[in-house]
Amino acid sequence: MGENIKLARKRRKLTADQVSERAGIHRATLYRVEKGDPSVAIGIYFNIFRVLNLDKDFSQLAADDPFGRKLQDLDLL
Repeated sequence: MGENIKLARKRRKLTADQVSERAGIHRATLYRVEKGDPSVAIGIYFNIFRVLNLDKDFSQLAADDPFGRKLQDLDLL
């Protein structure tokens, strides 16, 4: 995911400083996100997605859960 975020930033011709400032985070945090550091809070990712105008993609992360529905349906039988 970090690599995809970095590519999205570069496609938009935004510098790391611009994105980190607009997201309200430190430049080092953006670097950690782009490197895939799992310790970065999910809220930071949302702020970056918002800056990159990808917040609709963010909302799709857990939009559908077919496996969970099957488990739920089995429990209803």
